Amino acid sequence: MTRFLVSDENPSGYKLEDLLILLRKDILMRSEKVIDDARPEAKHVVANNIKILSLLTEAINLAEDSTQVLDKAFGPSKAGDGGKPRIGTA
Repeated sequence: MTRFLVSDENPSGYKLEDLLILLRKDILMRSEKVIDDARPEAKHVVANNIKILSLLTEAINLAEDSTQVLDKAFGPSKAGDGGKPRIGTA
């Protein structure tokens, strides 16, 4: 069973890209609080967060692309309404 993503067992879950967007927003908000801290540790954390944000953006783009491919091939997902998966096994 998935904990966060939409599935047969979790029809009220998130689409992957929506969850990644929320995570990116949280990281941005947290980063704002340390951006002006001049200590080396803070600078290191900010630099790491910038890299993570870049990777998250790439992951969001990939997830959105997968959704577009599935929407084009099979129509909108019905998983949120208890429908069958568009691909794979149930």
